[in-house]
Amino acid sequence: MLEILSLIRSDGDPGWCRSVPNWDRGPWLETLLGLRRARGNPRPRLISSHLPIQLFPKAFFTSKAKV
Repeated sequence: MLEILSLIRSDGDPGWCRSVPNWDRGPWLETLLGLRRARGNPRPRLISSHLPIQLFPKAFFTSKAKV
């Protein structure tokens, strides 16, 4: 899924996908380092997570984030 979203974000150019590692393109939300990287990435951001939906912050559900 991260590869597909990365290609969509880069308008189909595979250069970005090949040059930037997965953990920089879609950092893990549940790690402190991942959260810091995600906040530093330009919008629209790609964020990875394996958290159950019940553990997401309530603000997430009222945001414009796409899941």
